[in-house]
Amino acid sequence: MENKMFCFQCQETAKGTGCTVKGVCGKEASTSNYQDLLLGVVRGVATIDRAIRKAGFQSVPKVDTFFVDALFATITNANFDNASILRKVDKGIALKKQLLEIAEKNGVQLPAYHEILWGGEKVDYDAQSLRESVLRNENEDLRSLKELVVLGLKGMAAYYEHASRLGCTRPEITDFMGDALAIIANPDAGMDELLDCVLQTGKWGVDAMALLDKANTGAYGHPEMTRVNIGVGKNPGILISGHDLHDIEDLLRQTEGTGVDVYTHGEMLPAHYYPQLKKYKHLVGNYGNAWWKQREEFATFNGPIVFTTNCIVPPTAKDNYKDRVFTMNSTGFPGWKHIEEGTDGHKDFSEVIALAKTCQAPTEIETGEIVGGFAHNQVFALADKIVEAVKSGAIRKFVVMGGCDGRMKSRNYYTEFARQLPQDVVILTSGCAKFKYNKLNLGDINGIPRVLDAGQCNDSYTWAVVALKLKEIFGAADINDLPLAFNIAWYEQKAVIVLLALLSLGVKNIHIGPTLPAFVSPGVLKVLVEQFGLAGITTVEEDLKVLIGD
Repeated sequence: MENKMFCFQCQETAKGTGCTVKGVCGKEASTSNYQDLLLGVVRGVATIDRAIRKAGFQSVPKVDTFFVDALFATITNANFDNASILRKVDKGIALKKQLLEIAEKNGVQLPAYHEILWGGEKVDYDAQSLRESVLRNENEDLRSLKELVVLGLKGMAAYYEHASRLGCTRPEITDFMGDALAIIANPDAGMDELLDCVLQTGKWGVDAMALLDKANTGAYGHPEMTRVNIGVGKNPGILISGHDLHDIEDLLRQTEGTGVDVYTHGEMLPAHYYPQLKKYKHLVGNYGNAWWKQREEFATFNGPIVFTTNCIVPPTAKDNYKDRVFTMNSTGFPGWKHIEEGTDGHKDFSEVIALAKTCQAPTEIETGEIVGGFAHNQVFALADKIVEAVKSGAIRKFVVMGGCDGRMKSRNYYTEFARQLPQDVVILTSGCAKFKYNKLNLGDINGIPRVLDAGQCNDSYTWAVVALKLKEIFGAADINDLPLAFNIAWYEQKAVIVLLALLSLGVKNIHIGPTLPAFVSPGVLKVLVEQFGLAGITTVEEDLKVLIGD
């Protein structure tokens, strides 16, 4: 395959413009191109499916399951395995052929998009993947709006898949996803239609996060204030990373009584906040920090690691843990074993447990505790204290510092921003961005911790719910009249859907960093600045003045 790619979907994209030789994330050019091919197939499948349904005919079952999985697999740091991605391509082509037969049989008129016309010949995979590149859209503003939609859909797909695995589905959400994919497949879609689609993506993103919140709390109870151990025990352990609570429940059930402990890593930390998960005594604690430090932390953990979702950092030849990593769901990496879901909807971790029993206990890298569990139900339990603190002036302002962590040294800005915040300001956080400051001793205000961690990136939904509740309590005319500022870090596509969700709720003057997205063109940025006051970060000192005041 020609060594050519173009990917600009994550914050670390090369030179702030796009990766063209190899992804900064470690993604090979061939992998990037096959992901583009898969997305082209997804657009074709969704477009035909929507046309059939809108004409009043029965489509193929589980089309939505296909494109949700495919979108999730193309999130940054989720799947580096070409064979896995091409199996999804083949599945999509088979679906497309079924859909085309239904359309032809019923006289359904289809647009002449290249995603529909391409026959799916394997000999043409490499060439077709280049035709499906994001650069197929020559107008940079139209390209930018289309990418805002598709990247938002990737984040939405991740949240929807988690919810559906817990039995919570909502066809209206996947119907919108199909409609949006058909819009971005249309080469003649204009600025107004695409801008509206961007905002609709945010609206449905709120609904997807609400659905996942319902799924998680329905299965595991409402998160509650919890002190999480960051030290280690003496038993061998299994380290579970990612976001999927259904998977950690399976693992906890199967390891109970085996003498093997379970530890969370990165975005799985909030599992400790749920009553039905924290009841397992062998859920010992959280090991390490955010995703980008995994290579050194996996090496000292000593036991097996399981990835339920992104974020994977490709290991080097020197890393000692390559033979004890397992992937699941939409994730994949060449040479790593993949655990498939059984027909009963559960996974068999027996091989992982057997391996763990042969390993040493984790090496201790730190000791102490971190506090979290402040999702909306827990925050509302503190509502009287919070309102009293605001009215008395003890709390001057809240600042939402959710989102993602990452490798760039410029992200130390968030540590310093948190450290320099006045003592009467409370941080509201979710996602792995919190690892930049959740181990600082920032104290409390009248017993209310100054860092309130709601959980994973999808739990950013909590801060929308809290903001709307505060608006009601204080009788504010607008959400932007509250003592609330937004200084959000981003890295990948789940942060994109969170941003679009906030914009759809009318939140203005959001600051994002450490850099502005490369996929937002100057023309589209101008619209976002003028309509929503979107801004990048500058210096800690200047941003404190703007967001917090003197």
